[in-house]
Amino acid sequence: MPAAQPAPLTLVPPAAEPAPRTIVDIRNLTLTYQAADHPVYALSDVSLSIAKGDFISLIGPSGCGKTTLMRVVADLEQPTSGEVTVNGMTPEQARLKRAYGYVFQAPALYPWRTVERNVTLPLEIMGLPKAERQQRAREQLGLVGLSGFERKFPWQLSGGMQQRVSIARALAFNPDLLLMDEPFGALDEITRDHLNLQLTRLWLSTRKTCIFVTHSIAEAVFLSTRIVVMSPRPGRILDVIDCDGELPRERTLDIRESPEFQRIAHRVREGLMEGHSYDD
Repeated sequence: MPAAQPAPLTLVPPAAEPAPRTIVDIRNLTLTYQAADHPVYALSDVSLSIAKGDFISLIGPSGCGKTTLMRVVADLEQPTSGEVTVNGMTPEQARLKRAYGYVFQAPALYPWRTVERNVTLPLEIMGLPKAERQQRAREQLGLVGLSGFERKFPWQLSGGMQQRVSIARALAFNPDLLLMDEPFGALDEITRDHLNLQLTRLWLSTRKTCIFVTHSIAEAVFLSTRIVVMSPRPGRILDVIDCDGELPRERTLDIRESPEFQRIAHRVREGLMEGHSYDD
């Protein structure tokens, strides 16, 4: 009797990793302001997809539409044409559901409220109980390194500490998305370096999706998973640069001296120079 033949070997391919969920989807976005004398073309045909956990820096010359683009995502500006979704919703729906936190260029803290009560302000508006508001405030202040400062007033803090309070306030209601409009631009270089280091550690611990506006090439490279280089007005996307492919995610300030860091910074600089060749 012939021996039984072994069953043919079936190779099962490994399951593909699921694609990262898209948090912000921008398609063919254009925005034109109707000024008194002539229209101002702020953004032109901008398309960008931002995945969950991305840290995206928008960089470009002054007036290129970086902040305008962020304000469209936040439903603070209305596009002339194109589509924007935030977590699958319109920007208005996302705003009403408090799907994002916004950190402005200035801390915008109320001087008569303590640090803790500045952080709890959006939670008060949401109607959360006092005990929960205080607990969340303490947690977020701990994340930004301000435990023990709950009872201080903003005028008793340095500029960098005030910005950390504003970040804690933006995180207090646990948004999916954090929008940061050049929050460290007015600070001295030493303080800025310190806050860049703290912010990247905060991002690693929370894995929030971030959109960050900056004029600093070094800051953009240090913080980002991807850098979006924009042209002078009307703002267009000239380049999208992947940083995680070159740099480790856990970064220290001395990484700025590495060849990989310098190579990315050079590419950003070249993109900005190329953009000016299109400037009128």
